[in-house]
Amino acid sequence: MRIVSGEYGGRKLRAVSGDNTRPTSDKVKEALFHMIGPYFDGGHVLDLYAGSGALGIEAVSRGMDKAYLVDNNTSAIKTIEENISITKEPGKFVVWKKNDLQAIEHLNQMKESFDLVLLDPPYAKQKLELIIKQLIDNQLLENFAIIVCETDKDVSLEVSEQSLRLVKDKVFGKTKVSLYEWVKEK
Repeated sequence: MRIVSGEYGGRKLRAVSGDNTRPTSDKVKEALFHMIGPYFDGGHVLDLYAGSGALGIEAVSRGMDKAYLVDNNTSAIKTIEENISITKEPGKFVVWKKNDLQAIEHLNQMKESFDLVLLDPPYAKQKLELIIKQLIDNQLLENFAIIVCETDKDVSLEVSEQSLRLVKDKVFGKTKVSLYEWVKEK
């Protein structure tokens, strides 16, 4: 596993040991970032089920100013911190050991908002419709924010928010990547 492109491109990343995480392959990561960028001119990214932190680190490598990397697994947090050290820019990252709803509540209290949200929870524990609703209800999305949902290829998300539109769905083997764009109502 490596950082595919950008400022940190080519640097190797550690994976979380054990079977609790399912890292996004470099091939899917490359395709995902070509679908949404591939590069950014600043902004903040939230990687809510960060695992190794690879997606959030990739977003910063490609131009995001700051990444919030959240996971509730102690091994994942340790791996994220090791992977951030590879960038030599720890000030661009915030790492939290929290579950998804705790992180959303904390971000709401901070009045933080995001240009890019990466949602890649363990497939068996997905509740993405609820998480997307919480992101919207807590006003954590900038106008034209992109939400990336990585799911099993057979999952069909039922997102009913009028201001959220599906931009693209693409299947990579067993994985489906769905991109949504948030457009704030006037």
